[in-house]
Amino acid sequence: MSWIYIFITGFLGGLLALFTPCVWPIIPMTVSFFLKRSKDKKKGIRDAWTYGASIVVIYVALGLAITLIFGASALNALSTNAIFNILFFLMLVIFAASFFGAFEIRLPSKWGNAVDSKAESTTGLLSIFLMAFTLSLVSFSCTGPIIGTLLVQAASMGTAVGPAIGMFGFALALSIPFSVFAIFPNMLQSMPKSGGWLNSVKVVLGFLELALALKFLSVADLAYGWRLLDREAFIVLWIVIFSLLGVYLLGKIKFSHDSEVKYVSVPRLFMAIISFAFAIYMVPGLWGAPLKAISAFAPPLYTQDFNLYKNEVHAAFDDYESGMAYAKKVNKPVMIDFSGFGCVNCRKMEASVWTDPKVKQMLENDYVLITLMVDDKTKLPQPIEIQENGKTRKLKTIGDKWSYLQRSKFGSNAQPFYILLNDEGQPLGPSYAFNEDVSKYIQFLQNGLKEFKKEQQ
Repeated sequence: MSWIYIFITGFLGGLLALFTPCVWPIIPMTVSFFLKRSKDKKKGIRDAWTYGASIVVIYVALGLAITLIFGASALNALSTNAIFNILFFLMLVIFAASFFGAFEIRLPSKWGNAVDSKAESTTGLLSIFLMAFTLSLVSFSCTGPIIGTLLVQAASMGTAVGPAIGMFGFALALSIPFSVFAIFPNMLQSMPKSGGWLNSVKVVLGFLELALALKFLSVADLAYGWRLLDREAFIVLWIVIFSLLGVYLLGKIKFSHDSEVKYVSVPRLFMAIISFAFAIYMVPGLWGAPLKAISAFAPPLYTQDFNLYKNEVHAAFDDYESGMAYAKKVNKPVMIDFSGFGCVNCRKMEASVWTDPKVKQMLENDYVLITLMVDDKTKLPQPIEIQENGKTRKLKTIGDKWSYLQRSKFGSNAQPFYILLNDEGQPLGPSYAFNEDVSKYIQFLQNGLKEFKKEQQ
């Protein structure tokens, strides 16, 4: 499911990139170039398809390079590393400022000029590939922040091939218009002309970047226990951001590079309505409404000071040894919930699955629930020395301890990860990962209870 999610996110990012001032005007120019370059229309179409395929190859190679450089385990660590999440937060704020018109993020112009001149001096497939590479460099000021955000999201999923899949979705969306317009060149005449609306797209992306940046700051805030961005503070900031986005779409806020909005078009009006509606939807969250639509991004409910919602499930223990000792005392099975402050899918499971009445009843009455946060930065009283993969290393934080327990005892390093144990610490069946199907989760819990009762008999 995470692969599909990353691909769709990448594809949507590619569609957004099309409607930016750096890419949109290039589409008719490039397609016209291919059709005029060859007297044979079929060859022109074939060249345009090759151009689109080259874009896909370039961006997928970038995604693979990210994985090769950092490695799968490092990408998984990024999702729960507080320092990296702070860096991601600052990076996305810079991207947002760039989209708002404060400055432009550009690659050195000599790079683009060098590749462009090389494309002109070569022929055949190589020249087409170099032209696609030139597009990638020239459009970086608009696509760079989108690509950066996508790669951050892919890395935070902890999937080894995530960046490559995300880049494939992005490049596919980016390449489709070049190929389609080459086949149906008459459609070029119906394309909306470049204008102020392209800058408006950049500003809208800036607001979205700013909202997403807060998610990464929240992860670091939770991991270190700063409590600077509790749930109500997070929701207030999102309400303000999406309200300001609605005001901007109505033409009441203007940035330096914006054109005069003489009237509000129907698409802008509809987008403003959606933005205001989303802001109003979040208001009950200030009093504890679960807000399932944003549960993956907002801090957990327990960080809220004033909370009228009483249906969430909280683990009785956050320590493996004490939880197991209690289970032995009361003769109950255990569910270990390996989670993380930066785990998006963990929040989804807690909001959409754990709140089901039957699941809630089983977790609270039939099991001893132990939640272990693998990114908890609280220092251990004394570092623990362990041997792993033939190397000696030290576990310095509580999160290190639980992450090592998950890897060494259960052979997994991804969250959420649920495992049912008897009171001796032996598994009662297969583990369960991210899947929001409530019926399957209930079956998982019931099978564990059946197995526990069999052992007792």
